Formats: sequence, structure tokens, C-alpha cells
Amino acid sequence: MPILEAEPLALSLRNGGPALFPTDTLPALAARPEAAAQLWELKGRPAHKPVILMGSDPEELFCLLGSVVEQAWKDLAKIHWPGALTLVLPARGTVLEQLHPGGTSLGLRVPQCRQALELLELSGPLATTSANRSGEAPCLEAITAARSFPGVPLLAPVPWPEAAGVASTVMAWSDTGAWQLLRPGAVMPELPGAPAP
Repeated sequence: MPILEAEPLALSLRNGGPALFPTDTLPALAARPEAAAQLWELKGRPAHKPVILMGSDPEELFCLLGSVVEQAWKDLAKIHWPGALTLVLPARGTVLEQLHPGGTSLGLRVPQCRQALELLELSGPLATTSANRSGEAPCLEAITAARSFPGVPLLAPVPWPEAAGVASTVMAWSDTGAWQLLRPGAVMPELPGAPAP
């Protein structure tokens, strides 16, 4: 299994290749947005299931939505990024078509994992999905990810830091201008302006 430091792995990604790296929730299989189509093929993932955009800089992620950014999105991101929260937000344009063909929204996340953030700073935002074959249990370690995707380079050093083993929480911005919980996960955000329980 090829194991690369962050700089050469970022170069491989910029050249169109896939990569495996740790995050705070589950290990990720990734590619640059323009090369994202290979993620569905590598995973055997159904075409209707989108992948998410992961980055190190919230503003850079928001800029790639191709739409007006609401203050409520920035407020929730400020509280929970870096961290185990994915925000599904209205989007349009090229990156949307690359990560969610035919869709109208895009999932964004800034992970809380030093190794992941170092790679993302060098590579720029990446299309990501959990590092497991579709329908199989999530890979939790570098060695199991490498077995699932032989030949795909891994971020050094290995072994990776222990992940939470629970997927990120997914919150979507609805047409009514409110947050909707799509998937409970590693965190449960307190929404700005929400009444105390």
C-alpha cells in the first residue's frame, strides 16, 4: 500500500488521483472535485448518493456553493468547525454538478483532525466519502481502508489517530430558512437562536 506524506499526496490529488486519509469521525476516500466521478466507481456507490466537500477553510467552502451565503450558515459553522458536523446547503454551479449531479444542495465539512487539515491546506477542498465499499461497514483504520481500496495512496504517518467511529451529524438548510436534522451523528449542535431545552 503506498503511504505518502501530505505534500506528495496533495500533488497526487491535484494530478487527478484518489487518496485515503483520517478524519475525526471516519477515514475518508477523496479526490479533487473535478476528479470526483472515480469515487462512485471505487466504492460501488449508487449514482444518486452525493459525496461531500471537505476543506480546511470555511470561507473557501462557502465560496464554492455558487450561491448567496446566509449568516446562519456561518454562525453554525463558527461553533462546530472544525468538527463532526456536515452542513447541507443550497448550491449551484460546477462543484455541485461534480459532487451531487442533478442536485440542488451540497454537503460541506471542516474536519477536526490535524493530519486531514494539513492535507486539505495543501490540496484545496476535496470531494470525500467514507472509506468503505458501498454497503459494507465503515473502515476505522488505515489498514482496513487500504484493503478495501488497494493501490489508493494513504496519508502518512500510519497508524492513523483513532477516529470516533461515528459519522458526522448532518444538518440541512430548508426552503423555509431553518435547520433540519438529516442524520444524527457524532455531535448534536445547539442551533443559534433556538430556545433552551
